[in-house]
Amino acid sequence: MEHLTKDTFLVKVFNYEQNKDWKFEGELPCLIDFYADWCQPCKMVAPILEELQKEYDGKINIYKIDTEAETELASAFGIRSIPSLLFIPKEGQPQMAMGALPKDSLKKAIDDVLLKN
Repeated sequence: MEHLTKDTFLVKVFNYEQNKDWKFEGELPCLIDFYADWCQPCKMVAPILEELQKEYDGKINIYKIDTEAETELASAFGIRSIPSLLFIPKEGQPQMAMGALPKDSLKKAIDDVLLKN
């Protein structure tokens, strides 16, 4: 699972330095996990996201952003609690979900938000 820095985020997700309005730069819909190493609920979500990356391989990308290392990205999205999961469809606005969601809830959100055709 790829960890994004500000530089890779600008290229793969959203170049907020050039665009004021939301414009998704990616090829596949994606899910971004905003986390920190010390966060216990984040550690519970991590293996679920690994499984989902395998299950949805080629359909979505799952990225991780370390809120401690990437404070600018965290503040750009107003991340106040972690884990925060950002669901980014190919078209339309991203949706944020807070907290450690169980796998079935994550799958439902992926199917409803990211893969709705």
